[in-house]
Amino acid sequence: MLPTATLAGILEILGWSARLWSSQSPKLITPYEMQLVGTIVAPTPLVAANFIILGKIIGQVGPQYSRLTPKIYTIIFCSFDVICLVVQALGGASAARAVSQGTSAATGANIMLGGIAAQLFAIVVYVSLASEFFLRLKYDAPVRHVEQPRVLEKGQHAVSKNLRVLIYAMAFCTLCIFIRSIYRTVELAGGWFGPVITTQRYFDWLDGAMVTLAIYTLNFFHPGIWLNKVDPTSTQASQQEADEEEAAA
Repeated sequence: MLPTATLAGILEILGWSARLWSSQSPKLITPYEMQLVGTIVAPTPLVAANFIILGKIIGQVGPQYSRLTPKIYTIIFCSFDVICLVVQALGGASAARAVSQGTSAATGANIMLGGIAAQLFAIVVYVSLASEFFLRLKYDAPVRHVEQPRVLEKGQHAVSKNLRVLIYAMAFCTLCIFIRSIYRTVELAGGWFGPVITTQRYFDWLDGAMVTLAIYTLNFFHPGIWLNKVDPTSTQASQQEADEEEAAA
């Protein structure tokens, strides 16, 4: 999870750095190629991180409410995300090579469009399955049998306050990436000289700002901390406090 999110941040920094370089040296091909590929593929590892986090949440809260096991969920969505990453990278490389050779970059743009559209589809499926999981959890309607279901103790909530905060943070993160994917799909569908791709402020707000918000969300609500953070109102936390008091006595 950490390597994928870190990779997304590194690629985003490289992409925007190259975009700044390209704006100062518009006749150079190298920075244009770097920013084209970097800004296209950077959010893809971030999507994979969200897939992994949801799998962890399902495993912690109750796998019986999910149509897929946490392991299968992670394998399927992350594999599909890798395919989208490769397609987008190949499309970006093809477009960049066409620009450097002075030929049409339409083929590369269409390949990138296919990769982003496929990723957008994956996000929609991911959100649909996640929504069903949380609804089934809320109404205690298991979808399948598990050998060792989680048993709640008296007074214990299925989702702790801390985990609920993480879920809201992940929902916001996913929304940001979803908005960015819609923008890039519309942008590339309009061609290299369309009104969307030639308007800088659209790119700043609907791509750069969305990815930045998504990355900062993962930083402020770090899954490695919030997934394992004990809720002070939970039965487990109360038992820990009682054990500590007994040990001190």
